[in-house]
Amino acid sequence: MGPPSNSGFYVSRAVALLLAGLVAALLLALAVLAALYGHCERVPPSGLPGLGDSEAESSLRQKPTRTPKPSSARELAVTTTPSDWRPPGPWDQLRLPPWLVPLHYDLELWPQLRPDHLPAGSLLFTGRVNITVRCTVATSRLLLHSLFQDCERAEVRGPLSRDDVWFAVDTEYMVLELSEPLKPGSSYELQLSFSGLVYEDLKEGLFLNVYTDQGERRALLASQLEPTFARYVFPCFDEPALKATFNITIIHHPSYVALSNMPKLGQSVKEDVNGSKWTVTTFSTTPHMPTYLVAFVICDYDHVNRTERGKEIRIWARKDAIANGSIDFALNITGPTFSFLEDLFNISYSLPKADIIALPSFDNHAMENWGLMIFDESVLLLEPKDQLTEKKILISYIVSHEIGHQWFGNLVTMNWWNNIWLKEGFASYFEFEVINYFNPKLPRNEIFFSNILHNVLREDHALVTRAVALKVEHFKTSEIEELYDLFTYSKGASMARMLSGFLNEHLFVSALKSYLKTFSYSNAEQDDLWRHFQMAIDDQSTVILPATIKKIMDSWTHQSGFPVITLNVSTGIMKQEPFYLEKVKNQTLLTSNDTWIVPILWIKNGTTQSLVWLDQRSKVFPEMQVSDSDHDWVILNLNMTGYYRVNYDKLGWKKLNQQLEKDPKAIPVIHRLQLIDDAFSLSKNNYIEIETALELTKYLAEEDEIIVWHTVLVNLVTRDLVSDVNNYDIYPLLKKYLLKRLNLIWNIYSTIIRENVLALQDDYLALISLEKLFGTACWLGLEDCLQLSKELFTKWVDHPENEIPYPIKDVVLCYGIALGSDKEWDILLNTYTNTTKEEEKIQLAYAMSCSKDPWILNRFMEYAISTSPFTSNETNVIEIVAASEVGRYVAKDFLVDNWQAVSKRYGTQSLINLIYAIGRAITTDLQIVELQQFFSNMLEEHSRISIHAKLQTIKNENLKNKKQNARMAAWLRRNT
Repeated sequence: MGPPSNSGFYVSRAVALLLAGLVAALLLALAVLAALYGHCERVPPSGLPGLGDSEAESSLRQKPTRTPKPSSARELAVTTTPSDWRPPGPWDQLRLPPWLVPLHYDLELWPQLRPDHLPAGSLLFTGRVNITVRCTVATSRLLLHSLFQDCERAEVRGPLSRDDVWFAVDTEYMVLELSEPLKPGSSYELQLSFSGLVYEDLKEGLFLNVYTDQGERRALLASQLEPTFARYVFPCFDEPALKATFNITIIHHPSYVALSNMPKLGQSVKEDVNGSKWTVTTFSTTPHMPTYLVAFVICDYDHVNRTERGKEIRIWARKDAIANGSIDFALNITGPTFSFLEDLFNISYSLPKADIIALPSFDNHAMENWGLMIFDESVLLLEPKDQLTEKKILISYIVSHEIGHQWFGNLVTMNWWNNIWLKEGFASYFEFEVINYFNPKLPRNEIFFSNILHNVLREDHALVTRAVALKVEHFKTSEIEELYDLFTYSKGASMARMLSGFLNEHLFVSALKSYLKTFSYSNAEQDDLWRHFQMAIDDQSTVILPATIKKIMDSWTHQSGFPVITLNVSTGIMKQEPFYLEKVKNQTLLTSNDTWIVPILWIKNGTTQSLVWLDQRSKVFPEMQVSDSDHDWVILNLNMTGYYRVNYDKLGWKKLNQQLEKDPKAIPVIHRLQLIDDAFSLSKNNYIEIETALELTKYLAEEDEIIVWHTVLVNLVTRDLVSDVNNYDIYPLLKKYLLKRLNLIWNIYSTIIRENVLALQDDYLALISLEKLFGTACWLGLEDCLQLSKELFTKWVDHPENEIPYPIKDVVLCYGIALGSDKEWDILLNTYTNTTKEEEKIQLAYAMSCSKDPWILNRFMEYAISTSPFTSNETNVIEIVAASEVGRYVAKDFLVDNWQAVSKRYGTQSLINLIYAIGRAITTDLQIVELQQFFSNMLEEHSRISIHAKLQTIKNENLKNKKQNARMAAWLRRNT
């Protein structure tokens, strides 16, 4: 699945459980009606209360008997049983019992999607599935997964008579009770008919997109079955290790095209009871694969295609998007990416075709379904206006990620979700390898740091976060969904990169080839991967490790957090300790087992040194010693391939400062980044003094790499610092200090923006860094920045075709309003009113909150709660006004008179968020009391209690920041 985002992968589990409850209630109501009117027989399963609702159909016949023994069909009741109404049994467990192994599914789906009758929120679908299973343990109970489906009827043929069907909704099982047990070693065919609903706003299982194409309103149907949503669509054995083959049939309206994992096998015509004709499309048999990779799409799309090594690649999209060439970039990179990975692993892509489809709305962003990858338009279509965004490289990464899954995840699947990093971590790692291969000039280490390492190191720590690989194997479905997070993707990718770093690329790929070949069409666990790495290591003598690969890597994947490596360059003593948020003095290790076996790649005076290992809490490395009198310097963690932060003693930091001021280019860019990021993180969390980090910034007048500047500004000019009115003492000092050093980097990029802005389109690091540089320069009052903002804003206002360069558009719009009057504000309001693009609306709303005039901000909030177009938009205008320095007081006064309207417009939670925004500068208990009194009549008692606790946290954080800022101010006075 695609990398995680702020929007999340799935609809809230609470929503799903609510729906489950509603379904159960509906089934109960239907059962009562059925009993009253005598339409069906209500037969409870033995020992269970009878709560029959609708009839269900299943047939079970033993193989190899081709003709079932005569038996009469009989109707069965389907019961829905909460856990407190049923006896204990296997239906209470979170894993399927190992009694049955699925071998093959014959699946038919018939969604009632018609172009002449577009759905209004939901749509009925019906289906049938025949599942061939092999019995491994004698059992008269069959469990499989099923949720949000009605089974139509049930009958048993042959010797296995008197079945009952019921549902354990809380554990998402369908249970079939048989009068006779199945025989171990025998194969059977389970036949089920079912129906359900497809929703537009629930992007799990089958879902709808309603969209506009060629000026017409249209609809499509698609699927998202990962991780556990196949059970929403058809009864199945919905666990990743239970692989089977699939024959899929889709019945659809003749004007639509149907897509699935495999190529189309044939088509026929079916007539429904009303005489309407439907197309029946069948597809070839899939390879062995888990249920979560099954995919379906029914749409009215066009496609472009290309053949790569004899296999067809088709990319499907709205007809408008095809016509304007928005899909061409994705098509051009897809085939070569497949070929690169085929050559790298020496394993061909397994299917005869690869379809990629761009949906107007897909919450997951991207999904790797075998043979039918699904993307959101926003991460697949490249518009002409996107040339000055990072979108081209973003599309490249996400396409490469999903294609990487064709090997990691599809061909070889993790045995259970506790090892999901085996697919997501390696797919995330190889997306960078693909891009580096096709774009060798890209700074690979700096990009990995910016996209992956910086974010995950910021969130990971010893006390709260989880390990990459989890030993527990029993998860609720909601817990499985929570595994799709930063640690699975980014920490998983970092583990793969570290492994490649301390081995070598050849050995790393050789081990993966063996692993992929051995477990093709099967499942694997983490230990299987380590076994193949160990085999590769044992077959050579160049790379010598201090322990087995399993022992080394388990120390990283089976515990949370990461180590801080501290080197004393005076003595050569190196030690490790877990990284804690806000470490307290003399904090010790949690247990005796939480050490890591750490690969230390390092450089001395710019020269790469031999790999060493820190395989205990402390160790002496005499070769790393330097004296105060010489000019040596040492940096640990070459290219930041190790997943840890590095600290030095005072002499070590002093040597690095001296080198930066003497000749910064002698230290590679990735290590200038590393020094800044590590130092500020360590100072923030009490490992070193803030002054140590600030000393590293003295050389910045000579720094011409924008990604280094970005790292400095992200750590130094924080959002809290910018918005906190109590920081007036530090602002003039910081302004003087930074403006003295900004000239070089500012002149480079301001000249490019003025003279040849298109030169930036292939400079990915500039595209992701410019906004922070530009915004900080303007915030510091750099005259040329303010003037350039005004020029670009005026040109755009006078001639809208003069687009503001995308990387700095937010900043330019904001300062265009801040430096302007109500005239400029009204222009943005008019633009806001006339645009239909949600992204642009959000951008404009934030810009309009940049006004320095209280009456304009007050009018903005009045519009937000009373007039169109703001009432149709979910951007909370009151919150974004309150986030600004002037706006927090305006918003506070506005709420006195309008809190009921604000609550009605944005909900009670918005009031709570506003309290936090308005109170973000509090530093005393008295201020907390005053703020609570101010809002007391707006909130219920339980909200007041939680708000008090939150405000205490804000106060404590502010007090800590106040102390830190005082020390920063003192240092700046000494160095300005």
